[in-house]
Order: sequence, then C-alpha cells, then structure tokens
Amino acid sequence: MRGARGIRGAARAALGLLALAGLPALSPAEAGAQSAATQHTPADVKFMQGMIQHHAQAVQMVALVPQRTQRQDLKLLAMRIDVSQTDEMEMMRLWLRDRGEAVPDTGAHAGHGAHGGHGLMPGMLSPEEMEALARATGAEFDRLFLEGMIKHHEGALAMVEELFATPGAGQETAIFSFASDVDADQRAEIDRMRKLLATLWAR
Repeated sequence: MRGARGIRGAARAALGLLALAGLPALSPAEAGAQSAATQHTPADVKFMQGMIQHHAQAVQMVALVPQRTQRQDLKLLAMRIDVSQTDEMEMMRLWLRDRGEAVPDTGAHAGHGAHGGHGLMPGMLSPEEMEALARATGAEFDRLFLEGMIKHHEGALAMVEELFATPGAGQETAIFSFASDVDADQRAEIDRMRKLLATLWAR
C-alpha cells in the first residue's frame, strides 16, 4: 500500500509540474509508469547484492587483525572498517528486502562471490590470498593486509563506477546516496592505508 501511495503521489506531482510548465499533462497511469521507471533497476540490485558479498570479505579480513598485528593504527583502521561495513551490509539487506529482491548469503562461502558469472568481483582476494593472509603475522601480515585491503577498496570503486556507467542505474535516491558515500569513504581509506603502507617500507 505504501508503494502504491508513493506512486500515486509522484504521479500527482508530475501532473502539477507539467501544468506549471504549460506542457501536456500525462494521465495518472502514464505518470505512475514514468515514476516507476525512475525507481530501482536490475543493475541497482546487482550492485547491492554484490556489495554485500564484497563487504563480507572485508569484514573477514579485519577479523584477522587483532591477533596478528601489534600496530594500534592498523587495529583502529580495522575497527573502523568493521563497524562501517557491517552497518552498511545491514542497510543493503534492508534495501533489498524492502524491494522484494533476493538477499545474498554471507555465511561460510562469503568472500567467494562472483560478479556477472566471471570469477571474483573486482578487488576481492582469492581463496589462496585469504589463506596467506590468515597464516601471516607481524610485519608480513601488516603488509599483506594493507595491500589486500587497498586492492579490495579499489574494487569497490570499480563497482560504483560500473553502476553509474549503466544507463538508468544509480538514480534512486537511496542507492545514489549510498554509492556516492562508498566512493568517497573508500577513497579516503585508500589514502590512509597507502600512508600506513609507506611507513612499513620506511622501516
């Protein structure tokens, strides 16, 4: 019912704008169809489903940090990523459920998600890379973690770019805002991680 009221309200708004502009008014059915066309698209759904799996691997990666490094700056970074991406995953699940779309499993096989049926999504670590990270400790872990998470974040930026490059996608207010935030936040974290990585090479 709420969705129907929203479409009817958008239709009335469209009629009013057309009247003010002196343009021919659409019928309520036409205005409603036009409003529906600006709602979420298959590309939006693919992005949200993929980003949940993408975030799930990042959460797996940061879970390794407390027991494998002595660096407090790295622990703080990992904590920030864990909190932000866990919250975002729940938001994305809710977005999908509210629209009647499938919510991907992030259980035992999380972190091995495919993108478009062609292997791992951009930036995601392979099972072998995840195993190497889990085996490492100390400075070797710090290096592998930072290099891996930078690669991971760059993959998320590629997913955002693909979303906005898809005609009609990323236009719904909620997904536009979220994808824009992902782009800004992950760019900032990449810059922070590159600076941390530089301190490792300086030792």
